[in-house]
Amino acid sequence: MGRGAWARQAAWEFFGLELKRRREAAGLTQGELGRRVFVSGGYIGQFEQAIRKPQKDVAGRIDEALQTDGFFERMWRKLIADSPYADYFAAVAELEVPATRICQFAPTVVPGLLQPAEYARAVTLATNPFVSEDYVEEKVTSRMERARILKDATRPEYWAILHENVLRVPVGGPAVMAWQLDHIAALARERTVLLTVVPCEVGAYASMAGMLQLMEFDDAPPTAYTETSFSGTLLDDPAVVKRVQRAYDLLRVAALSPEASLAMVESAAEDYRRCPSTT
Repeated sequence: MGRGAWARQAAWEFFGLELKRRREAAGLTQGELGRRVFVSGGYIGQFEQAIRKPQKDVAGRIDEALQTDGFFERMWRKLIADSPYADYFAAVAELEVPATRICQFAPTVVPGLLQPAEYARAVTLATNPFVSEDYVEEKVTSRMERARILKDATRPEYWAILHENVLRVPVGGPAVMAWQLDHIAALARERTVLLTVVPCEVGAYASMAGMLQLMEFDDAPPTAYTETSFSGTLLDDPAVVKRVQRAYDLLRVAALSPEASLAMVESAAEDYRRCPSTT
C-alpha cells in the first residue's frame, strides 16, 4: 500500500473512532444508531472499524442522528475528494475491500482489477493525452494498489465476464496486449478469477449492458455499479440491484465456458505475440 493509501486509511480510521466516540456520548448502541440511519448495527460497527465506508447520504443521516452539525458529511466529502479515483468511482473502490464477492462485466476495456501496469498506463494516456507524467503515475499506482485485494488471504470471490472485443482491441499495442492477456490467463489458471468471455457471435446479448459490477458483503445488502465513459452510478436500491443481477445472469448464460474462455484468451495472446510490431 502506497503512502497516499496509508494516509487515506488512517483518515477513515479517525472517522470511525470519532463516530464511535460521538455515538457513545449520545448513549446509543450500534444497533440503535443503525436503526436511526437505516442500516444494520453491524454496518455501524464496520464504519467504526474503518472496514467499510458509508455513502454520503448515510454520513448525512449520522450527522442528523448524532446532531453533529454536518461533521461526518464534511469529512466524507474531504476523504472522497482526496481519493485518487474519479468522484463517481471512489466509493466503489472503498466498497471492494470488504466485499466477499465481486462480479464484473466489461464490454470494451479490461477491468481495473485485472490490469497490469503497462495496460493501465495505455488506458490512462488514451483518455488523458495532455496530462503530466505524475498524473499518469498516480493513476497507475492507485490501480495497482486497488488490485492488491486479489492477493489478500481474505480476497473476494471474483467473477469476470469479458466481451470478446476486450481481447481484440490492441490497447497499448500488440506487446502490451500479449502481456495483458497472459496476466489474465495466469489469474484464471491460479483460480484467482473465474473468467468467462462473451463471444461476438452471440449478438444482442453482448450489447445489452454497459460495464456492470455487483458486490456482496457478509453483513450488508449487495450493491451494484454501472459505468459509462465519463460517469458511473452506485446503486443500492434492492429492486434495482436485482435488475442488474438479472442482466449479469443473462450475460453469464451467453458466455463461453471457463475452459473455452481461457483458450480464447491464450489464443488471442499468441496472436499478438506473432504481430511484427512486437519485435
